[in-house]
Amino acid sequence: MWFKNLQIYRLPAPWTMSAEQLEKFLTPHAFGSTSSMDMQNQGWASPRDNGMLVHTVNRQMLIMLGSEKKLLPASVINQVSKAKATEIEEQQGFKPGRKQMREIKEQVTDALLPRAFSIRRNTLAWIDPVNGWLVIDSATPTKADEVLKLLLKSVDKLPLESLHVVLSPVAAMTDWLLADEAPSGFTVDQDTELRSTAESKATVRYVRHTLEADDIRRHIAGGKQCTRLAMTWADRISFVLTESLTIKRINPLDVIKESADTTMQNEDERFDSDMALMTGELSRMLGDLIAALGGETPT
Repeated sequence: MWFKNLQIYRLPAPWTMSAEQLEKFLTPHAFGSTSSMDMQNQGWASPRDNGMLVHTVNRQMLIMLGSEKKLLPASVINQVSKAKATEIEEQQGFKPGRKQMREIKEQVTDALLPRAFSIRRNTLAWIDPVNGWLVIDSATPTKADEVLKLLLKSVDKLPLESLHVVLSPVAAMTDWLLADEAPSGFTVDQDTELRSTAESKATVRYVRHTLEADDIRRHIAGGKQCTRLAMTWADRISFVLTESLTIKRINPLDVIKESADTTMQNEDERFDSDMALMTGELSRMLGDLIAALGGETPT
């Protein structure tokens, strides 16, 4: 159940709220079945489909935002509305006006909604109250914002903050490439993106390609900066660090996979074992990465 992408936020360390307290805050905003007349619905869902909104392993908490959206393309509404308008024109002897067309579209939408297909999406969030992390498994800030918005609505006075580091990821990654030396505990892999600071935003990407130090230095000397860099932490986890401090393409390597307990027959036990392994490894990796970026800025 490893997260694939990390949007990272800060909580006080330690954060004293218990899983039971958090459950009470989330319950009034639990996900409900979408009505046939609702275009979309959001709410907290059970990460393990057992009715509990907070799943806990070794004090680490897992919560999940459930979202459901009806698929009703505008082209379909327009097509049906046009046919309906033609019928009305034949009945009343003149074309419907703007106000009447709006009413027709509203009626058509209401009629089609119960038959529209629905798409369900779940977004997981991990809370580490020991080290003060809130991490959302999302590649884009937009989906993470949906989680944050409902979490801030659910938990009164949630002490949540953005993560701020001393060195910007762009400056740090560019320096690592310029020096041809990764920070302690990390190695640089074969994917990177260099983008010009000029108005042209000229971009060079290396994909599964050896990063030749001289070529990289020439690009940097020409005004480009590193905006994405593939790295490996402690020979245990590979990932891509971005300019916005989002971590993408998380991949546990063989040394972690080999340490996983594969003897468990019970699915719940396997899930909890994987969760404990993931949260433990990612907590350590985040600590080392923040240190490599100069630490957090004083509040």
